[in-house]
Amino acid sequence: MHEKFIARQPIFDKRLRVHAYELLFRSGPQNFFQARGHASSSVIADSLTLFDLQTLTGPARAFVNVDEMALRLGAPRLLPPDRIVVEILESVKPSSEIINLCRELRRDGYLLALDDFLGDAALLPLVELASYLKVDFTLLDADGRKRVSEQFSGNGVALLAEKVETQRDFDEARNLGYSYFQGYFFCKPAMLETRDIPGNKLIQLQLLSAVAQPQLNYDAIENLLKQEPSLLYRLLRYLNSPALGLRSEVHSIRHALTLLGENEFRRWVSIFAVVAMSSGKPPELIRTALTRAYFCEEFSQPAGFREKSSNLFLMGLLSVSDALLDKPIREVLQSLPIDSDIKSALCGGENRYRDLYEVLLALERAEWPRLSAFTQRLGCPEDSVPGSYQSALQKASAVSN
Repeated sequence: MHEKFIARQPIFDKRLRVHAYELLFRSGPQNFFQARGHASSSVIADSLTLFDLQTLTGPARAFVNVDEMALRLGAPRLLPPDRIVVEILESVKPSSEIINLCRELRRDGYLLALDDFLGDAALLPLVELASYLKVDFTLLDADGRKRVSEQFSGNGVALLAEKVETQRDFDEARNLGYSYFQGYFFCKPAMLETRDIPGNKLIQLQLLSAVAQPQLNYDAIENLLKQEPSLLYRLLRYLNSPALGLRSEVHSIRHALTLLGENEFRRWVSIFAVVAMSSGKPPELIRTALTRAYFCEEFSQPAGFREKSSNLFLMGLLSVSDALLDKPIREVLQSLPIDSDIKSALCGGENRYRDLYEVLLALERAEWPRLSAFTQRLGCPEDSVPGSYQSALQKASAVSN
């Protein structure tokens, strides 16, 4: 396996702002940075040269996994100390040599994190050097998670709860005094009981429905946008920005349609409707929606769906609609006149759209064997995934910024 892959997973603070991203590499079958003889240090260097650290994490730090050999070879020093956190894997034994190497990294400005920390007393010399202790919530029961908190919080080290998959996990970790949180809880509905959709989000959902219709009803779209003047203002402001490069200013929805063309008009109204629906949600949720949309669009060509790229863009955009509206995705999609294959794929059905969506989910979670299996099912080259993801991250960053 010679392809270079990378996944990124956000790490949040207590206010659900992105504090950092963990970067997960694959230069082989293992799901972490693994040193390999004299060529070992090139794994980090090549990966970050190919993917661009600024695109991957923006101003946030990157947590980078390293094993014992990487520490011995000084691989973390290939990256600037103000941009990364050196995440020491649980397989690293705290020998005197390793402790000295970590002490030197700290002296030179690098922050250290201990991965899968369970409170092992043998790791105390490394705990004294660490800035973060990462506690996997799937490896400890409630008593164990509490014990680690009571023993180590407030000692100059921050506790980071990982594998936080539900709102309940997040609430528990926060109440126990954990400072940072990693997992997919932010991509899921806070609650799944039936509840009314707030008026403004209902208008935004109706707008999304209107631009998904086979034939656009311009009067209806204009009327909906007039009921959401802030959304109309944001859309027109973006269309007039230098980033889009239109030759003349856009003054109305009809004018935007003329300048953009129908497909691009649908795209931008869909994006801004979803952005508006994200009000009150973590900003990372909308970045996830945009990245997914652009990835599905980009990957449509190697996956053999080039003529369906607009549908796949919409699929990616709608994949977090349940979290945006705190309703089951089946209920959200029921009212939208979208392709039945999109609905089936997002609701867990089996079709080729779902296969492409599974590639995306596997990439986000750094589940490399699963990614390989679904690219094989699609009959597309696996090495087309990293380029599509890189392009998606760049486009999503431009729009969300």
